[in-house]
Amino acid sequence: MVVDDNEAFLEAASLLLEREGVTVVGVAQSIAEALRGARALRPDVILVDIGLGEESGFDLVRLLAEDGGGGPEMILISTGAEADYRDLIDESPAAGFLAKSTLSARDISRILDHTL
Repeated sequence: MVVDDNEAFLEAASLLLEREGVTVVGVAQSIAEALRGARALRPDVILVDIGLGEESGFDLVRLLAEDGGGGPEMILISTGAEADYRDLIDESPAAGFLAKSTLSARDISRILDHTL
């Protein structure tokens, strides 16, 4: 599942990942949509944009982690540099961070240490 407030990015990321063999089960543009989607679709992995308009991806990953039940792996994504968010990423329940410009199935697998 991919969560981002930019519809064009959602489409591009979904197409890219699908071409690389990843099944994108859903997309969301807000915290509320993401929570509903995660509960309904039960994805293995959720890519979460750090900046969701006026909402925060950091808030979303905390809420998803609190939802319990051994939920999905989460990876934070952004156009910003990882160094700009290092402390917040380290404190979050997310498995790691990927720059949107380098998004790939291979890098997702590298972070999760398994093959998708």
